[in-house]
Parts: sequence; structure tokens; C-alpha cells
Amino acid sequence: MKKEKTPAKPTVGGEALMEGIMMRGPEQAAMAIRLPNGKIDTKVMPVTLPKDKCKLLGWPLIRGPVNLVHSMSFGIKCMMESAEKALDGIMEETTSESKLDRWIEKHFGPKMMTAVSVIGIVLGIGLMLFLFSVLPTLLYDGIAWLAGGDIAIGAFSFRAIFEGLIRVVLFVTYMFLSSLIPDIRRVFAYHGAEHKAIYAYEAELDLTVENVRKQSRLHPRCGTSFLFMVVALSILVAVILSSIIPEIWNSSNLLIRIPMRLLMIPILMALGYEFIRLAGRFINNPITRALSFPGMCMQRITTKEPDDGMILVGIIALKTALGMPCEELWMTEETDDDSPSDNESPDEPATEQ
Repeated sequence: MKKEKTPAKPTVGGEALMEGIMMRGPEQAAMAIRLPNGKIDTKVMPVTLPKDKCKLLGWPLIRGPVNLVHSMSFGIKCMMESAEKALDGIMEETTSESKLDRWIEKHFGPKMMTAVSVIGIVLGIGLMLFLFSVLPTLLYDGIAWLAGGDIAIGAFSFRAIFEGLIRVVLFVTYMFLSSLIPDIRRVFAYHGAEHKAIYAYEAELDLTVENVRKQSRLHPRCGTSFLFMVVALSILVAVILSSIIPEIWNSSNLLIRIPMRLLMIPILMALGYEFIRLAGRFINNPITRALSFPGMCMQRITTKEPDDGMILVGIIALKTALGMPCEELWMTEETDDDSPSDNESPDEPATEQ
């Protein structure tokens, strides 16, 4: 008789939010947010992937950029909603910013507030593209001008390597400086709680605070590792392209060179996405572990050790996303001294659908 195969464990992913965590299961996503009064608010959301609408969008190398854009859009929506809930009742209404927000909402309605938020996000993405795509090539141009010409040995130009190293330095510096901001450090701590909860789930442990606390906060299938892999791959791809099409890649015309850097981004996203999937699938393989090592090191910056209250939020978000009962957690919460809920234990929340 054939031995029946054990059903594959559904893959889960997540994202740290403002005072909360979003988890995505195979059929639905869930947010768990720590409110200012110490209670935990949960919300369940359906998950519709691009490949569910068009099978072509689920093909390798195509699914990477498509899924990342979809995930980023969904993640931004969750982050904005978590910020509203986490800061409700905390922000001082006497600040000029809040008065401006109220004036805009009164005279132009909620749609204008949404438009302002979208504009801010677009500007932020534009700034990131400038820092990691345009600025490195401009810096190299400046150094080459000071040196009196392109820095090269024979036919080999150092432009690709230099620009790639500048991206690495900018990425590490940006993440490190962000981690110094107290509010961002708390988001990074929730990021650690998200990873610990997923590790416990993948190890088929009971999802309790004690079991989750013991897990590592570094996970190979993490967005930080993906971003670092994209930056690292940019060096390799740039070296290859500078050898194949040196006239275009190293063109002195910025109107040619900068669009080439921008067009390379979807390729890097596709390759990085496939590698992260591979690393998550073969987590114990020595080759994937070695290739994942730099990205895992970066997670020491973008994740922090969470307190028990944060871990509980991660467990509730994960169980809710998987459709698992978690009522018992409301009665057994134990938090650290720095938890937002030291003075008041959370009641069972009303789950939004």
C-alpha cells in the first residue's frame, strides 16, 4: 500500500505594523493591533492574489514584481489603518499639523486626506528610487570627473561595482539610522515577534508565548533579506550588463544611463523574489543558508527582541489569519514591564470582518 503524504503546511507571511502585526494565511489575512487602552483589536481581510485573477501572473520571474507591488499596496493600507488605531486618542489636537488635517478633512472630505497620504507614499517611493538608482551613478560621475575620466583597468570599468557598493552602504545606513527612532524600534520589535510566531508555527509547536519567545527573530523569508538580495544582485547584473552593452550601460548621457538603471529594478525584483522563495523552502540547505547569511545579518538591525505583549499580538494575528481559535489567549496574557498593557489586561475584541 502506498503511504499517504502528509499535507503540506500552508505558507504564512506577515508584516510589522504600528503597534501591531499583519499575518497572511492561504485564504485570509488578519491584523492584530494593540490599542492605546491596552486592548487588542483584530480585523480579518480576504486575500486575493494576482495569480487568482490571471494564472500568467503566477509564473516564475513574473510573479515576483507583481506580488511585491500587490503586497506593498496591501501592506501600506494595513500600516495606515494600524497607525490610525494605535494613535487614536494619543495625538495632541493642539498641534498645527492636526489642525491642518482637520481643516482639510472638513473642507475637502476624507478623499482629500487619502489623496494626501497617497501623494506622500509616491514621494517616498520616488525618494527611494533616487537614493538607490540615481544617486550612485551621479556620485560615480562626480568621482570620475575629479579623477579626470572613467576609473578603469583596460576595458573593465569599475562603475558597476562602485555603484553597487554605494547602494549597499546607503541601504545599511538607512536601516541603521531608522532603527534609532523610538517608534521605528517598536515596529522592528513587532517585526521580531512576527518572525518568532512564524518559526513556532513552522516547527509545529503550540502557539504559546513561552514557545514563541524561544524562537529566532531572524527568518530567511523576510523582506529585509529580499531587499538586501536585490541590492547584492544589482552588482552582479550591472557587471554583466556593463560587459555585454558597455556603450549603453556606461553612456555619458544621463538620459540613457539612468533609465537603464530603473529598467533593471523589475529584473532584480524577480530574481530576488525567486531566491527568497527558494531560501524559505530549503531553509536547512548549506548553500542557501550561506547565500542568505548577509540578509540575515541585516535583520539584526530591522528586528528587535519583542516583549511578551508583542509576542501575544503576533500569535493572535497568526491564529486569526489561519482561522484557529484564540479565545484562551485573552485570559492568560502576561506582559513585560514595558508592555503598553501593564495597567489593563485586554478584553476580547470585537473582530471586524
